[in-house]
Amino acid sequence: MAVGADDPIKNAVHLCLDMQKIFAPGGVWETPSMMRVLPNIISAVELSPSRTLFTRFIPPASPDEALGRWRKYYQAWEAATLRKLPPSQIELIDELQKFLPPAAQLDKSRYSAFAGSSLHNQLRAKNVGTIIVSGVETDVCVLSTVLSAVDIGYRVVVLQDALCSSSDEGHDALMNIYRKRYSCQIEVIDYRKLTDLWLED
Repeated sequence: MAVGADDPIKNAVHLCLDMQKIFAPGGVWETPSMMRVLPNIISAVELSPSRTLFTRFIPPASPDEALGRWRKYYQAWEAATLRKLPPSQIELIDELQKFLPPAAQLDKSRYSAFAGSSLHNQLRAKNVGTIIVSGVETDVCVLSTVLSAVDIGYRVVVLQDALCSSSDEGHDALMNIYRKRYSCQIEVIDYRKLTDLWLED
């Protein structure tokens, strides 16, 4: 069990990563398990919509607008660039849009929600000390965001049954690493336990 896993959760924000149509069934980056974990994500959001922040991953218009090795990435995934992608694909899935507002939304162009965004400053201004994490994908954007939060010094609570990946192998491997390698800095719980631990300010 992670250190502090039974401690009350205070001064927290639920950071729900990239639950967008591009990752939904039929999307360019389809993640089949997304719909399986969606009810758990909705339940977690319903605990405190006003303390929920949804991120959206926004690709460049074309590979030529990407920086460095991202250009090579988007040459391989040109179908995911904004010039090729239907605009609706970058929107949150319909089931989560109803929470906007009071939930907020943050756009990002990198895996980590902290990279090149105002997220840390926003959280610091609200005296947030804990980040509750759900969303997609466990071994890509979730991983990068979680490790960024750890580096900054946030308490990180990962909702293990509210995460998904297009790679079941990658998902399982990362959950194992979170529990074993980062147990002093990352707490892994079921979303139902959040109901007991999260005390709103």
